[in-house]
Order: sequence, then C-alpha cells, then structure tokens
Amino acid sequence: MKEITSSQNPLVKNILKLQEKARERKKQGVFIIEGKREISLAIAAAYQFETLLFLEDLISENEVLELFPININCIKISTEVYQKIAYRNSTEGIIAIAKTKDFSLDSIVFKNENPLVLVAESIEKPGNVGAILRTADAANIDAVLIANPKSDVYNPNIIRSSVGCVFTNQVAVGTSEEIISFLKKNNIHTYATTLQNSNPYFQENYTKPTAIVVGTEATGLTTIFREQATQNINIPMQGKIDSMNVSVAAAIVLFEAKRQRLFK
Repeated sequence: MKEITSSQNPLVKNILKLQEKARERKKQGVFIIEGKREISLAIAAAYQFETLLFLEDLISENEVLELFPININCIKISTEVYQKIAYRNSTEGIIAIAKTKDFSLDSIVFKNENPLVLVAESIEKPGNVGAILRTADAANIDAVLIANPKSDVYNPNIIRSSVGCVFTNQVAVGTSEEIISFLKKNNIHTYATTLQNSNPYFQENYTKPTAIVVGTEATGLTTIFREQATQNINIPMQGKIDSMNVSVAAAIVLFEAKRQRLFK
C-alpha cells in the first residue's frame, strides 16, 4: 500500500487547494470528505471515490477496508500529513477524495405526489447552510433547493456543519427565478417566511405539495419570492428581536408541516 510522509507531496498540496477553493473543486470535479460518519453517508448516497487517506494511529487498515467494501486507492499518511490536511480536529484519521454530483434542478426526482420542499435563498454563512441541511434531514423532507448560493455545496464548512446531511438530502441549486419556475412546473405551493404581508405560519395548510422558503437573517427574502408566494408567513416573535437563526426558523415551519401531514 502506498504511503505519504511528506506534507510537500503534490497530492497533499492538491487536497489543500480542494479544501480552500471552490473553483478547484468545480474544475477538478472532486471534493474532500472527512470522518467515518460523513464518508459512510456518502457511500450510502452512491458517491464515487477516487482516493482514501488514513492515519494508522487513529484507524486501522482493517477498519478502512470494512468501511470501504469497494475497490479504492488507499494511502497511508503520516501524522505530519494528517495534521496538515485535516480540516477538523476530530475526523477519526480518515479523509477521502470523492467525485462531485450534479446539483441541477433537473436532478430532483420526487418519490411521492405530495412533496415537502425547503428553499434557502442567498444564505451567506456555510455553517447556516449546513444547519439547514441537518434540519431537512431531521424532518425527512423531499428536497432542499438553494437559491443564489453564496458558497458551493461542497464547501468543507457545509459538510462539517451538516454532519454529512449534504449527502442524505436531495439538493439542487439555481437562481431564484429558476427555482420559482421549477416549483410552479411541479404545482408546488410556496410559503415565504417574511414579515411583509404575512400570516402567522400556524394558520396555513401545508398538507398539499409545499415549499417553505427562508432567507437571510439580515435582509430576508428578495422581492420575487415575496411576490410570487402562495402566501407569506411569519413566526410571531415574543422577545425583543424580530428574527431568529434561519435553520431554527426552517425547523419550526417544516415540523409544523410534518405535524399537519401526520394528523390530517
């Protein structure tokens, strides 16, 4: 089995580029995954892998082979190399290079006639995108559509904060206009979370095909979503501020939709 002991190795340098630069991930068509759980979820989602690197002090070769029952290029790395390329402090000594997938709207396939979808528009912080994907997985919804993304889905911070839920959700990316067109084409009713011209979220009926749309905490949704929505909705605030973290807001409305669908 091949072994890399120098942090100056070309593969090590390329991994750092893939972690830091979205354009390199796009150009090469690959990205980096760290950790057993995240890699296992990517395997379950039928991602293809190019290379697996592991630190034998933290994970044995047998454990690696058990995790990867598929034929893959495995490389042992030294502690120096691991410390150089590990994006997190606790990734269990395993890092993979995987091939990217298509995130076009055409890739979305609804498995039932009554989908529940989350749309996230222009979310700036990768950590918030990851939290939204984690929320979507918890609610077991049909798709997450990211409008006007500020970072690519394979940003290491998104993968980390989503605890691998970027691999468990159906995800697509597009402009706000493209996503609105997609929702209309699929006869999905849209509920935009905004203060303007809105009703309390619990007054609406989400038992039909539904998309919940959330935006940034600072500026909210753009005009097009507010004007094209079936209904604008709000979460009544009882404190001193008029907004909350976007992933929390998404969770509140999504689980209300799930509650309605369970007891309809």
